[in-house]
Amino acid sequence: MTAYDKQFNQNYQTHLKHLKLKGLQPKTIEAYARAMRRIGAYFNNDVNDLSEAQLVDYFSSLLASHSWSSVKLDLYGLRFFYTYVLNKPWPALKLIKPPRVQRLPDIVTVAEAGRLFTMTRTLSYRVFFFTLYSLGLRLGEGLRLTVADIDAKRLRVHIRDAKGNKDRLVPLPVATLTCLRRFWQVHRNPVLLFPNRHGGLKSAHLSTTPLDRGGVQETLRQVTQDCGIKKRFPRIAYVTVTQPI
Repeated sequence: MTAYDKQFNQNYQTHLKHLKLKGLQPKTIEAYARAMRRIGAYFNNDVNDLSEAQLVDYFSSLLASHSWSSVKLDLYGLRFFYTYVLNKPWPALKLIKPPRVQRLPDIVTVAEAGRLFTMTRTLSYRVFFFTLYSLGLRLGEGLRLTVADIDAKRLRVHIRDAKGNKDRLVPLPVATLTCLRRFWQVHRNPVLLFPNRHGGLKSAHLSTTPLDRGGVQETLRQVTQDCGIKKRFPRIAYVTVTQPI
């Protein structure tokens, strides 16, 4: 291990601590940490005194194989590293200016959603997709749902740690409440609405972690393909559901 490797490893651990102390979301922490691993590998862990020319070369190389989204994450991750770990001025990268892109998400129709639910054979995934669709939730928000978040009396759901670390309340359709109640009777986990499937439904009541994000995403891709839905990773959009689909 070289002196650069030792110093980088120490600074990387400090980087992780600062990311957590700043209250960033887990996905952001992982993205910024991944950025530093990638940058460290590119420069053989000698990253403490990068020049503007070196950074321009790096980001030009990155853009040749990755999207602008990756470029921005690496840019922000490295800037965080310089600011909070190295306590050094951030090199002005005037040549790097990611374009502003505002895309409308692909929205599944009610008919398409109905086919998607029908084609989802695994019960936990089917209920999960229906819940996201009827409540208009992001993937992470759905995975974090707990039994205590459901207010059946007022017909609302408490969404915690949403985008921007903010909580919000969303309406709870009667059909969704009925669906969740039936599903809970199957797994009976005292905390999680969607416990993981590692031990099957028989041991779901003992689970302490939610459904696996990767498993949910892969199932959605496969079901979307089976349904013949051509939209790219359909966004689960908010629809007030008064009758089961």
